Amino acid sequence: MSDGVDSTRLRSFIERIEKLEEQKKNLAEDLKEVYGEAKAAGYETKALKQVVKLLQISENPKLKNKMDEEQYWLETYKTALGLE
Repeated sequence: MSDGVDSTRLRSFIERIEKLEEQKKNLAEDLKEVYGEAKAAGYETKALKQVVKLLQISENPKLKNKMDEEQYWLETYKTALGLE
């Protein structure tokens, strides 16, 4: 141990982080591939991404409350600016 740092534990954290970063990179590549397949099949990828986001929000109450609040303020500002 140097300067109060447990080098074995530190190395373990670093190795785990590196492994997770690699997995994250692989997942990002997989997602890109699936969106590419969907686009090739005629689907609009921006809309797909929004649907996925809405599904994630609907399954998580905390995110749903945040989304409801954002929607409330968006509607309030649009009304105030005469955009509706």
